[in-house]
Amino acid sequence: MSTSPLVQPRRCILQNLGMIPYQRAWEMQRSLVNQRLDNPSLDDTLLLLEHPPVYTLGTGADTQFMKFDPQHSLIPVYRIERGGEVTYHCPGQLVGYPILNLRYYQQDLHWYLRQLETVIIEVLNSYQLPGKRIPGLTGVWVDNYKVAAIGIKVKRWVTMHGFSINVCPDLQGFNHIIPCGIKDKPVGSLQQFLPGITLEEIQIKVIEMFAKVFDVEYN
Repeated sequence: MSTSPLVQPRRCILQNLGMIPYQRAWEMQRSLVNQRLDNPSLDDTLLLLEHPPVYTLGTGADTQFMKFDPQHSLIPVYRIERGGEVTYHCPGQLVGYPILNLRYYQQDLHWYLRQLETVIIEVLNSYQLPGKRIPGLTGVWVDNYKVAAIGIKVKRWVTMHGFSINVCPDLQGFNHIIPCGIKDKPVGSLQQFLPGITLEEIQIKVIEMFAKVFDVEYN
C-alpha cells in the first residue's frame, strides 16, 4: 500500500540586516519581489532589521493623522505601497519584511495577516505576556497598548512590507502622529512590561516562531 510523501517545509532565506535606511530596505524588497514574480520557484525570504527614524504612510493614508508638515520634516517621510495609515520606525523596534509566495501557503490575505499576528502573540506568550488582537483592527496589543503594527502589500500573491515590534524604542516620535489612525489606543513597548528586554532576544524568538507558524526551514 503506497503512502503519500511527506510535505517538506518551505525553504526561507533569513537575512539579518541590522540598522538599514528605509529607502535601501524598500528597494531591496521590491527587487526580491520582482525576482520571485519572474521565477516563482525561488525560496522565500525573511528580512529582519531596524530603521533610523522614519515615517511611512500607506497608499491611501490620510495626512490628517500627521501633526506636522511632511514638507518641512527633519525626519524622512515616505508614502509606500502597503495598506494602512501612518506609522513610525526607529531604533529599538524590530522590523520584519517577509517575502513569501502565498501560492505555497494560502491565497488569503486575512489568513496571512492573522498568521503574522500569531507569530508576535506566540513570542509574547513565551514571556508570559498576554498579547491580544482587537476585532476589526490589525496588530497586537498588551494591556491596551499597541506593541506591534502590521502593514502589507501583496502582488500576484508575493508579499512585501510586514510587521514591526516595539521592543525598546524611544516612543517620542509617535507623539507627532496618530499611529495607524487609531486615536484612542496608545502605543507601547515591550520594555514597559519586560524591563531590560533586548531587541536581540526578541529577534531570536521571532525567528523561531516565524518558522513554526509558517512551517519554514531557514537557509
